[in-house]
Amino acid sequence: MESTIDHTWNNLTQQYKVKHKESYSAWLQYKKVDDPTLVMEYQQLTAHIESFADSVVIESARNELRSALSSMLDIHPETSSGTKPKNRIVLVTKTELNLLENKIEVDFNQINDAGYFIKMVTTNENTTIYLVGKRDIGVLYAAFHLLRLMQNRESIKNLNIVESPKNQLRMINQWDNMDGSIERGYAGKSIFYKENAFSDELDRIQDYARLLSSVGINAIAINNVNVHQVETNLITASLLPRVVEVASIFRAYGIKTFLSINYASTIQLGDLETADPLDPEVKEWWKNKAKEIYQYIPDFGGFLVKADSEHRPGPFTYNRNHADGANMLAEALEPFGGLVIWRCFVYNCMQDWRDRSTDRARAAYDHFKPLDGKFHENVILQIKNGPMDFQVREAVSPLFGAMPQTNQMLEFQITQEYTGQQKHLCYLVPQWKGILDFDTYANGEGSPVKQVVDGSMFPYRYSGISAVSNIGNDYNWTGHTLAQANLYGFGRLTWNPDLEAETITNEWIGQTFGQDGLVNDQISQMLLKAWEIYEHYTSPLGVGWMVNPHHHYGPNVDGYEYSVWGTYHFADCRGIGVDRTVKTGTGYSAQYFKENADMYESLETCPDELLLFFHHVPYTHRLKSGDTVIQHIYNTHFEGVQEAEELKGRWTKLEGKIDSERYEDILNKLEEQVSHSKEWRDIINTYFYRKSGIADEQNRKIY
Repeated sequence: MESTIDHTWNNLTQQYKVKHKESYSAWLQYKKVDDPTLVMEYQQLTAHIESFADSVVIESARNELRSALSSMLDIHPETSSGTKPKNRIVLVTKTELNLLENKIEVDFNQINDAGYFIKMVTTNENTTIYLVGKRDIGVLYAAFHLLRLMQNRESIKNLNIVESPKNQLRMINQWDNMDGSIERGYAGKSIFYKENAFSDELDRIQDYARLLSSVGINAIAINNVNVHQVETNLITASLLPRVVEVASIFRAYGIKTFLSINYASTIQLGDLETADPLDPEVKEWWKNKAKEIYQYIPDFGGFLVKADSEHRPGPFTYNRNHADGANMLAEALEPFGGLVIWRCFVYNCMQDWRDRSTDRARAAYDHFKPLDGKFHENVILQIKNGPMDFQVREAVSPLFGAMPQTNQMLEFQITQEYTGQQKHLCYLVPQWKGILDFDTYANGEGSPVKQVVDGSMFPYRYSGISAVSNIGNDYNWTGHTLAQANLYGFGRLTWNPDLEAETITNEWIGQTFGQDGLVNDQISQMLLKAWEIYEHYTSPLGVGWMVNPHHHYGPNVDGYEYSVWGTYHFADCRGIGVDRTVKTGTGYSAQYFKENADMYESLETCPDELLLFFHHVPYTHRLKSGDTVIQHIYNTHFEGVQEAEELKGRWTKLEGKIDSERYEDILNKLEEQVSHSKEWRDIINTYFYRKSGIADEQNRKIY
């Protein structure tokens, strides 16, 4: 029941592409090359495109190359099949390699199914750039790689590149609702839905697919994990034809479509009285439902599931465990090659704040660790990077590596729920790098998270990295133009977690803003320092939270202190922090492998940046820096405001070097950040001055 897409050229999308070209294009600017030497080099090597392979994905590669080369070089590359122009780009997969007149040496054992070669060969004054993939998606990735080099004005002579993604699943989770809203969305409304129906802006969705594919994303769940009434119907015949249209767009860019499902669909859609995963009628209903979905979308990715958390239905209702629930769905999807991605964000959100023995941080490990080896092989556990909830600083989840017999994938949050909501600049790549490099000791020393989730440490059949998207229908996609760097950075890190933050940052700046040295230097310094700056004027020493309830924007030290959500800092007149030690606290520290457990258990060895996450200490406790905790709070909050002002100062140096729309947009955001950082500083410092009664050593203004 596949359908041909009828692309409706939407007036709003057209307006964005024309009126807001730079903002809308993100890192696919394809600006005209003005270096005569490079123009000559590029034109000589790219005037013809020859394709030996043919598929919708190959067509996407051809289209991207034609459009980009035309824009950058004022040429219209001729496309052909089987001709032999003097200089050319050749698109070919392993299957067609024997059709080449001039055999090229490539070892397909060097790459995985999504990998590629970019190889330049010169024979008899003819020069060919071969874009070779094991499969067609590799050819598309190679095309984007070549264009990335050209956008960054690098020479494309003598290319000999071998690339493969380190992670099998490289996934985006949309938290979009069909009423058009986006949970934790800070860049406008959904590009997928409007007024409880699918959007007709298919061109906008296609442009999003281009952006994602350009950084190697290969999977997307197109609706919120909190599945409401209307969205429950996405797996029914009433809405599946529209899902087909969206899936067809993403398929052309090598991206599989997933749906978040309502675990209680058998009750809401199937007229059954139960969603018990061991009930034969429930099992049969889901098997029939899976068969129906795959009749519409033969390459459907599978289900993303949030169950038994934050009032969502799940197997706990029937005294079953998460393995029971996930395996029932896995059995339904297994004949079609579908996956169940089961979120581990499961905790009691109705806690008694008076009970200091209950610790939300323990929840994921306590629920899932005992189930290791009990999940079917097409189930993947999706684990948030930390045990709490995407805080600006928190410990890495101890669940990574703790389940060697169960597929695992990592979940990040690109959308800035607790990191400034895309009003503040907070570049998350340095944070993510630290998490990926964190040594779990799961298989002895040298067992970083990145090797757990890429499947190289344990024999996982499926693994990878996912993240909550930060895009909406704003003309610049992300609200704050510089927040585009987080989406780009996520894709590049997911492709290769070993890439340096500086490399990713410079790639993005060059493609987005061009090659001006001052622009590159200033924006690079702004981005690479932004996360640390944001942390300085918000939550200290890993304590987290301190935000207004519900919307999570702005300072409120006691916002969740006496709530049911289990997010406490326990500040009193003597000290602050959560005691998560075995000796005197919740015992959370013992969930780590011994080396990390010992490190966090001890005040002497616990890293200062996570001190208050693991320990309750007096305000006079002296950090390794020599400052007391209270003085550190004062110092960092004053420093954070100064650093926010410096961010603005760096940006103002670029006036006249950036198009006026993006310059003014970013300037306005930075001005708001400066103002809001002062609110954070004054509320946090005043709170702890009044709580502790200890004055600032430097006698600065505290209210």
